[in-house]
Amino acid sequence: MATETRTFDIIIIGAGPAGLAAGLYAGRNMENAVLVESKAPGGQLLNTELVEDYPGIKSILGGDLAAAMLDQALSFGAEIVPGEVTRIHVAKDGVKTVETTEGTLRAPAVIITAGGNPRKLGIPGEEEFAGRGVSYCAVCDGAFFRDVPLAVIGGGDAALEEGAFLTRYASRVSIIHRRDQFRAQGLLVDEARRNPKVDFIMDTVVDSIGGNDKVQSLALRNLSSGEQSTLDVGGAFIFVGFIPNTELVDMHIDHDKSGYYITDPFTMMTSVPGIFAAGDVRSQLTRQITTAVGDATTATIAASKWVEEWRRNRQDTAAMLADDMISGAV
Repeated sequence: MATETRTFDIIIIGAGPAGLAAGLYAGRNMENAVLVESKAPGGQLLNTELVEDYPGIKSILGGDLAAAMLDQALSFGAEIVPGEVTRIHVAKDGVKTVETTEGTLRAPAVIITAGGNPRKLGIPGEEEFAGRGVSYCAVCDGAFFRDVPLAVIGGGDAALEEGAFLTRYASRVSIIHRRDQFRAQGLLVDEARRNPKVDFIMDTVVDSIGGNDKVQSLALRNLSSGEQSTLDVGGAFIFVGFIPNTELVDMHIDHDKSGYYITDPFTMMTSVPGIFAAGDVRSQLTRQITTAVGDATTATIAASKWVEEWRRNRQDTAAMLADDMISGAV
């Protein structure tokens, strides 16, 4: 493991859309900034086939948009280093030390754009069949399930979007939702209803996932009637939420009941001075690419101002100490 310690103005944790936007603006602001990413730059864009809701771009592959964002950030001098962040320490003087698997980084400002991980159902069979029919990414795994019936569990935008994507491979896609109304955008629901390969199982939960070497069936329970049934499927794609990566800092940061950071809406700064948050780790109404890059723009400009103020305060403190020393010597 590397032990090198490097110092920057701003450290950006995560290189998804928010992180890449932060890297772009840090470069434009002439800040000495670095992005830390444990995987390929692009974040959730790499798990998205088509992006059709980014202003000015009618339709683009998720991977292509990620590549364009990366290229633009790099063109303005953004530096990306590989590594997984293990801990963030905050010193009394405001300096943040970011420990990674590849070394240690220090800066007065940190922007956390670390995203998160899919929420799991926590039911029997989910862990057992992970990678053998249970998946959390349709773009990643959909092509492995040709001409078999599939289930999508969830009722938000991701469930409807991924369900529509899976119809190109599956013989049938059953979308299972625990409520009697979807939380997804109406447009996505309407598109799913018009798709002849999609059916809906509402007001229902999955109690367990069964099979031999791979997923073969789901045990269902209707929440209104209590009726139990079995659905034969070749795979189960789970989209029931997101757990933000907000456990990296060694001190308390204010968060909502779901664990998302609460930030100042004008600066994106958290309750810890000098630590900012953008994208999927931040508590907000919606989590889209557009909101992620907007958050990151605000956070980076605010972080630049924070670094400038931090430097000024240190210079003022040093000057005061020097004056005290001179006065004491007289």
